[in-house]
Amino acid sequence: MRKEEKKQTITPEILHEALCGSFQKLNPRYMMKNPVMFVVEIGFLIMVLLSIFPNIFGENASQLRIYNIIVCGILFITVLFANFAESVAEGRGKAQAASLKKHKKIHKHIF
Repeated sequence: MRKEEKKQTITPEILHEALCGSFQKLNPRYMMKNPVMFVVEIGFLIMVLLSIFPNIFGENASQLRIYNIIVCGILFITVLFANFAESVAEGRGKAQAASLKKHKKIHKHIF
């Protein structure tokens, strides 16, 4: 592929929209469409509760608070990254569709 034909597939606009979209997709109604990530999000919420109230299940688990916070952070990053990747893919798909529509209009006018 020549340098002139190479196009940037991920633009700063796509990244910005993807970052905003990754937080918007944390809505449980949206997450229910993806059962695996929904279960991870539920696990995150449980870990938040266990981090705030380590003795919620009646055990003496106050020394596990740091561990619970670390697991909570890892689960949150996992859900956020999955949403970000999905948003980037959507943004790239929309950009490619717009590019195809643009080329279609150009070719209609030529022929």
